[in-house]
Amino acid sequence: MSPQTRLPDAGEPGFDLHESTFDLHESTTGTETTVREVMLRHPKTLPADASIVHARAALHNDHVHLVLLTEGRRLAGTLTRTDLPPPGTLGPALAWSTLVDRTVSPDTPTAVVHGLMISRGSRRAAVVTADGSLVGLMCLKQRRTGFCSDADVAARSRDLP
Repeated sequence: MSPQTRLPDAGEPGFDLHESTFDLHESTTGTETTVREVMLRHPKTLPADASIVHARAALHNDHVHLVLLTEGRRLAGTLTRTDLPPPGTLGPALAWSTLVDRTVSPDTPTAVVHGLMISRGSRRAAVVTADGSLVGLMCLKQRRTGFCSDADVAARSRDLP
């Protein structure tokens, strides 16, 4: 994975972390919490050959902010509402997707990801390994004070009609 396809880690050029603005997640060992510890482990995905129509339908759900397009385990692209072409456009969604600034390593500290998501105005980041395998999703809560958990998502699913 090239540096352009992921969020930078702490200490990389262009990174500015102000810890006082974050809800820091401390682990029980007192060490810095990483993405791996808080990511959603079973994000919803669409196949890489999904159409724009299918991506638009997925984004119709208010809780979906980032469509993950996959080829097997590999993340091929991501889409937000603003990436979509004008209504009525047909074709593959992958052509409108990007990975730039939308992925993060599972070993990145959560405070780093939180700060970058806040500064970029995003609420989702795909979690990928060095070989591009999708392993999870970082989901910033609506109040932007912490991250969604698998339990949060499961509870919301049970509450839907």
